[in-house]
Amino acid sequence: MSLYPQLALSSIEQDWWGSSFELRNLAPTPIEEWRRTLTFLGLGNEDKLAMSRSVEALMHRAVELVIQTYNHLQQFPETAAILGWEENIDQEHLEERRRFFTIWLARTLGIDTSDEFATYLFRAGKFHAGHGPRQIHTPPTYVTAAMGSVLAFFAQALGEAGLKAQDIAAAMAGWSKYLNAQLNLMLLGYQIAREFEAGEYPIRVKLFGTVRPIIGKSEVIVRVYSGDTAAKVLGKLFSYYPDARSHALVTIWDTEEKSHSEWLEVVPVYVFRKGWRILLNGRDLSYGYGHEHPIAPQDEIAIFPPGR
Repeated sequence: MSLYPQLALSSIEQDWWGSSFELRNLAPTPIEEWRRTLTFLGLGNEDKLAMSRSVEALMHRAVELVIQTYNHLQQFPETAAILGWEENIDQEHLEERRRFFTIWLARTLGIDTSDEFATYLFRAGKFHAGHGPRQIHTPPTYVTAAMGSVLAFFAQALGEAGLKAQDIAAAMAGWSKYLNAQLNLMLLGYQIAREFEAGEYPIRVKLFGTVRPIIGKSEVIVRVYSGDTAAKVLGKLFSYYPDARSHALVTIWDTEEKSHSEWLEVVPVYVFRKGWRILLNGRDLSYGYGHEHPIAPQDEIAIFPPGR
């Protein structure tokens, strides 16, 4: 039982919480991770001001950066193979990727720290894991290296623009913080996507009512390992589709005793809002099965929002 259920639940929801089950160890949402990382890196107003003073010089070289990036990807054997460009370059694909990169660069030079941009970067990370329209898997090594190349280009461009050394140093300090926060979020999306598809067999999760338009599907396949539980399936689902989490789940706080520490650690725990029903093979998980019920091949989970 949590020591702090009243921190997040209304009195009505507390009654429901007692008969529901908990989801633990969910990944942070993109917005939570974005805000946390930016705060940790200390990206402040002085950084943003220094970065903004360098934007004009960088904008003058933006087209060059886009062209240079994809010329390098075409010429480097490993990345050419990843993109399927070993022999012939797909011009439509090249234009598509340049367009995506240009939009990202424009938002970056605009120093976008919005919550929506966090979702955009998280989705880009899932695309790198092969979950995009073309299903191209880009190993994280190349994503990290590409971000380093952008930083190197920024430094070179600012030096060649004749800016003062102290202005370049201040701007590059800000760009380094900002781009590393972006990289962290893309890698989070990549990691969650890879975990989502990892498992020995698939479990079908059927979605109903208001949750369908949020996820954009009527059903989702989640892969699991032998011995995984219903809570594991739902945890993978709500980590992969974080936009659905605030709609379906309520956060409470619990304490856990860690083997490496003498102190209790306060951790987030998630429970379904009042009225949500989770069925395993047609039987409500709140009555009998419970969230630790093992999942077997051919099992099917159904999620019903209130009103169904």
